[in-house]
Amino acid sequence: MVTTAPYGSWTSPVDARTVAAHDGRPAFVGVVGDEVWWTEPRPAEGGRRALVRRRPDGTEQTVLPAPWNVRSRVLEYGGLPWAGTVTERGPLIVFCDFADQRLYAFEPDSGREPRPLTPLSVVGEGLRWVDPVLRPELGEVWCVLEEFTGEGPTDVRRVIAAVPLDGSAAGHRQSVRELSDDRHRFVTGPRISPDGDRAAWLAWDHPRMPWDGTLVMLAEVTGKGEFTAVRPVAGDLGPTAPGGGASGESVVQIEWDADGSLLFVSDPGGWWELRRLHPGAQDDGVVTSRGLCPARQEEFGGPLWNVGERWFLPLENGTLAVLHGRGAMTLGILDPVSGDLVDAAGPWTEWTPTLAAHGSRVVGIAGGPDRSYEVVELDTCTGRARAIACRHTDVVDPAYYPRPRHRTFRGPGDRDVHAHIHPPHNPEHSAVDGELPPPYVIWAHGGPTSRAPLVLDLEIAYFTSRGIGVAQVNYGGSTGYGRAYRERLRGQWGVVDVEDCAAVARALAEEGTADPARLAIRGGSAGGWTTAASLTSTDLYACGTISYPVLDLSDWANGGTHDFESRYLESLVGPFAEVPDRYRERSPLHRADRITAPFLLLQGLDDVICPPAQCERFLAEVAGRGVPHAYLAFPGEGHGFRRAETLVRSLEAELALYARTFGFPCDEVPPLELRE
Repeated sequence: MVTTAPYGSWTSPVDARTVAAHDGRPAFVGVVGDEVWWTEPRPAEGGRRALVRRRPDGTEQTVLPAPWNVRSRVLEYGGLPWAGTVTERGPLIVFCDFADQRLYAFEPDSGREPRPLTPLSVVGEGLRWVDPVLRPELGEVWCVLEEFTGEGPTDVRRVIAAVPLDGSAAGHRQSVRELSDDRHRFVTGPRISPDGDRAAWLAWDHPRMPWDGTLVMLAEVTGKGEFTAVRPVAGDLGPTAPGGGASGESVVQIEWDADGSLLFVSDPGGWWELRRLHPGAQDDGVVTSRGLCPARQEEFGGPLWNVGERWFLPLENGTLAVLHGRGAMTLGILDPVSGDLVDAAGPWTEWTPTLAAHGSRVVGIAGGPDRSYEVVELDTCTGRARAIACRHTDVVDPAYYPRPRHRTFRGPGDRDVHAHIHPPHNPEHSAVDGELPPPYVIWAHGGPTSRAPLVLDLEIAYFTSRGIGVAQVNYGGSTGYGRAYRERLRGQWGVVDVEDCAAVARALAEEGTADPARLAIRGGSAGGWTTAASLTSTDLYACGTISYPVLDLSDWANGGTHDFESRYLESLVGPFAEVPDRYRERSPLHRADRITAPFLLLQGLDDVICPPAQCERFLAEVAGRGVPHAYLAFPGEGHGFRRAETLVRSLEAELALYARTFGFPCDEVPPLELRE
């Protein structure tokens, strides 16, 4: 039977604890011998990331118990935290533990505990490591070293370093060999040529982000494992254009092919595309590259937020496994000679930038509108793809899942705005006769150089199964649609993102899909900024949920965040010295007197990217203005929530906010205590 009830009050089996238990996705897949390894989230274990192995017979094992947490803090967003190989004693794994950021060596079949390879440091935030490459023939692991030189967040240097596998550097910083110099602010881990004689890596400098402009660096490697003849061979750190624009070339991944050529993903034509070059000797002059799929206007790469991400890999038969597409990225096999590209069959429509290969097998992580992210294996000989781990299971009846569709809306200036629309859906409920269209929540993703994927998300189902629609907006500045689309935010952060979200909300209201009086907006990080900026610059939304946001641009531009994004605002807003008024005018902190809609503010107290001090200052400005609001701060949480209890509390508080604002009954969650 179908029960009529007000939108928002529909009963649903998708409760907050179910959502929290299945939050997050597997990441950083790799192959060790004949085994597949990856990390996966454990919300119930303090939000740690566990390291898991899958043996050839299909059995799985969590190789490190709690509280081991395989996660790097390099650039604060981390990256590839582990590497593995097989020795005569079995697998040898080197990983970074989140608690102390030391590298550890671990032989899981030995029965011994992990042993530290790197020392602790009492300076600033210490020593951190990411994107390791094992060099057992040299008795070392090569990786990125991030070393703090003072107490400030920008007192830091980064180099490629060699760490002895025998543990001799565990108490001695001087035993770590530095392979590259620190002339560039940011570097990725090295990629070693098949003959071992060359190493390549990416480098870039402030004020650019890696999607603005990077260099491909090349070095000769001596028999002693030292770098010589270091020089750039591709990429372009072009001059900064007026107003914070850029003309650089963004290389986001490099790999060596079997013939000694260098494969990389770059965007000289406005789309991240695959290219190949044959680097010669140092005195060969200009090195040219050629595109492998120049006619396809789609992305073969993405924003390098996590060091060590992979959008392609060369295979032993000469083909390439590639992730590509407009918006959604799918896995395909590319013949680099003919240009033929064949996509993997199956229900997976979104692949994340992590790939591994072993023989004819390609392993990645993928999901789709009706399934969560899984570890998927493609046999390139047979064309068969199958989920081999983290398999999707329907923890509730899939009849309660949302029924999303992708749509393209028109924003100001008739520009395209991409969005995923998730209407309310519950097989046991319908709206009360005569009730207006349903309430809708606009979701603004983080980044802002990111993208909302169209993958089953129980957090979305939590709302849609209760009668609240969700619209995920890939506003201008999002990746997946070419460089021109992602550069719409240059100098326009707080304008274009706000306008695009509003354009989707208004369109849904005008066509009768959403109730114009019951529109909300929510987002975290950069999405929290867009939410706060929307609430302080428009009267479109009835309420909003702001999570770990940027609220004061001037503070961010003057030492109020971490090093990686400390100069990001020069492109998003403009150079502070040139447009200081713009920083103040757009900041929600300085527009607090304009906010009239109720809001919920969620913040991790250990967040160093968007520190809680901004939230506290914002709340002080709002206090006494008669605006209902609530502030929930969570000890032990950083930038983004990982612990089950935090996820439950924040999700239930958000539903309580909507119940109070939209006026529907809601007895399943504690009422939200608002102050004014």
